Formats: sequence, C-alpha cells, structure tokens
Amino acid sequence: MKTYMQKLGKSLMLPVATLPLAALLLGIGYAIDPAGWGGDSAIAAFLVGAGGSILDNIGLVFAIGVAVGMAEDNDGSAALAGLIAMLSVNTLLQPASVANLTRIPLEEVNVAFNAINFKNVFMGMLSGAVAGELYNRFHRIQVPKAFAFFGGRRFVPIITGLVMLLVSLLLIFIWPVVYGILLSFGTWIAGMGAFGAGLYGFFNRLLIPTGLHHALNNVFWFDLVNINDIGKFWANEGVKGITGMYQGGFFPIFMFGLPAACLAMYQQADSKAKKVTASLLLAGAVTAFVTGVTEPIEFTFMFVAPQLYFVHALLTGVSLFIAATMQWTAGFAFSAGAIDFILSLGVPMANHPWMLIVQGLVFAVIYYVIFTLMIKKLDLNTPGRNVEATEMNETVLKTTDSSAYDERATAIFEALGGAENIISLTNCATRLRLRVNDMDKVDMDRIKATGVPGTHVLDDQNLHVIVGTDVEFVADRMRDYLKH
Repeated sequence: MKTYMQKLGKSLMLPVATLPLAALLLGIGYAIDPAGWGGDSAIAAFLVGAGGSILDNIGLVFAIGVAVGMAEDNDGSAALAGLIAMLSVNTLLQPASVANLTRIPLEEVNVAFNAINFKNVFMGMLSGAVAGELYNRFHRIQVPKAFAFFGGRRFVPIITGLVMLLVSLLLIFIWPVVYGILLSFGTWIAGMGAFGAGLYGFFNRLLIPTGLHHALNNVFWFDLVNINDIGKFWANEGVKGITGMYQGGFFPIFMFGLPAACLAMYQQADSKAKKVTASLLLAGAVTAFVTGVTEPIEFTFMFVAPQLYFVHALLTGVSLFIAATMQWTAGFAFSAGAIDFILSLGVPMANHPWMLIVQGLVFAVIYYVIFTLMIKKLDLNTPGRNVEATEMNETVLKTTDSSAYDERATAIFEALGGAENIISLTNCATRLRLRVNDMDKVDMDRIKATGVPGTHVLDDQNLHVIVGTDVEFVADRMRDYLKH
C-alpha cells in the first residue's frame, strides 16, 4: 500500500505541473485589471478566462495526468482511458442521472452529488488511478484474431469505460458516505483556524520523506473537502485574509528560512569541503527561493540530522500559524517561490502579501541561528562535515558544474546494478523512484558521488534518489538505457 501511495503521489506531479500556467495567465490578467477582476479589459478578460479554463476543469486534468503517471510506461492510451473514466463518472453521477437510476425525486438526491463535476479532483484522481491500473493489467492483452484491432493498448479505453460503469454504480452508494467523512475532516481542520493551518504545515514537512505529503496537500489545496485553497485564491471565490491560509506561510520558509539554513550549513562545513558544499547548497538555495522546490535542500540533512529536520517541520507549522493568524496571504500554483509570489501580487485575494517578506526575513535569522547552534552543539553531520564529503569533492564538482545529464544518468544507472537489477523507474518533481531486485547490488557511495543531494532507502526493494529539479532529464536517459 505504501509503495502504491508513493506511486500515486508521483503521478500527481504531471497535472500539478499545469497549474503554473493557470497562475501565470490569471496573475497577468488580474494585474492588468485588478479592480474589475478581468471584466473591464478585453485583454485581461481573455487571460483570466484562459487561466480559468484549467482551474475549472482541474479534475479532468488530474484524471488524465494521474492515468499517465500510473501507467508503467506513461503511454498515451492511458491518458485516453483516464479521460473516458472521468467522462463516465461525471455523467453517471450527476444529480439528474442519480435520480433516474434510483427512482427518487431530483430534490431528494443527496447534495454530495452536486460536487461531481470537472472541478472535482477526488473523482479525477480516482478515474486516473483506475485507468492507470487497468492499463498496466491489459495493455498487452491478446484477443481473438477477428477482433485483433481492439487488442493491446486499444483495449484499455474500452475496458476502462466498462469498469467505470460498475464503479459509478458503487459510488452512488459510497460517495455520499465518503463525501461526508471528507467534509467532516476538512471542516474539523478548517474549524481550528490558524492552529489548523499550523498543524497542516507541520505534517506537510514530516511526510516529505515518505512522498505521501501530496495526498495531504490535496485535502487543503484542492476541492476534496470544500477547502480548495489554491482554486479559490486564484479564482477570487473565497474570503480575503482567509483564503490562502494554507499557502501563505510557506513563502517565508521556502524563500528565506531554508536558504538561510544553507548558509548556516555552509559556514559549519569543514574548510576542505567548503567548495563542494557551496556548489551543492547554493544551487538548492537559489532553486528554493525562485521556484519553491525545497527537496534538494531538505534531503541534504533530513536523514543525517533528523533533529534539524524536525525543527524545520516545527518552524514551518509556526510560520503557517503566524501568517494565518495575521491574515497575511499569497498564493501559488506550483510552489511557494518568488515566481508564484510575484504572480499572486496582482490577485485581489492576496492580503498584505508583503508582510510575508518581513516574516521571511525574521525566519531567515531564526533558521540561521538554530541551524548554526544545533550543528555546533550536537556535532551534526550536515553537508561538508564528514570524511565522505571531502573525499568526493572532485567528483561532485565535475558532475555539478558540467550539467552532463548523460554522465550522471550513466553513473547512477551503473551504481544501481544496471538493467538486470532495476525493476521499475519513475520520477516526481525532484527524485527518482526506483524498485530493484537486490538492494545489496546498489552502490550508495557511488550514487552519492554523482553529487545528488541525497538518497532514501524505503525497504529492501524500494529507494529514492533525490536529484533536483532536472530529475526528468536524468530519468529519461536512464529509461533509454533500460530499453537497450
């Protein structure tokens, strides 16, 4: 189950990658016409409408994206199956359809079915997961020669449509219960106000090592339990000062806190290892500040200094609590970096966003002081404070400076034991997710010598290699090696 959830979390990265486009279009549109929310300017209205086309159909986007991500070879027929699955469930679970199937008056249909539309991310994820699983099971199926045209990958959309008939029938009875539970959970957290936002921030970071934080994010960021913090922020459908409370507090941490932690770790590195440590941490700090992608930093100390990581998670929770209490809000479509911050400034829902910068400067000092003191007092093995870091100085610099994806992919591929030892290879936004036959054949030291921020062994067959935001280029080359 854990492996499956991690795979599902990975598959969410593809649809999530479309959100920055929506943010860009909406942000520019609202910047042109902030007073009219795009209605008083033809250009602004055009841009706002284009951005809204993604958010208004985000469930459909998730259905297609998750299906492709769950398919073992990311084939396009899985995307078609995901589309068919979402169209089926969205049509069959409309209130009028439910009323007809159950033979009850339309006004007596459970209100849960009013939430079934192309905005419903939960249904999108479910449709995509079903389509992806059916693809993996049936994309090589052989049918009688008379029907050979419908065999193999062409069979997948067909079987998906049939299976979704049964799924839809089950959901007529299950969905009202699930919806009620999810709504209660969301209401419980939302009812906790700023404290709930802080709790969310704390657990958001704690779940990073498992890759399960994506599931938690979906509860608060999308329309699973009627919170939909991201969608409402960019669509201006929420309450100013409240909508964005599950986003705003991340900006001080990602743009200021973690880069300050990088400075502290660099200054505490051994003198002989400072050069390689700088090349590693500087790239991570810039990436975190600009894009909000923080895993390349977090994995450098997550396992070698778990005490620091716990403090980092705690401070993240505190940041979200403070921002929510003060009602300082800004939004993101990808992550809490400078790009999304700038785009969100033009959105009317943003409330005193510049105070998040002030808060960020304060947290930068807090992070720097705490990281410096803890590294010194506890003698933590953060980057550059161990023998291995010094020994692999030359290798890391060569790989990091050259951007030679082929060299890095080859080195990691060979260190994993080659094609005969690799069962499956996927990637998310920053890491390779691998399943191997024999973990003893994996050379961890050689992988680390390529300059990757970190590795994480999940069990005797599954491991993650944290590469950074250019992971897809490395993964693509490794997939080519697996095919030959």
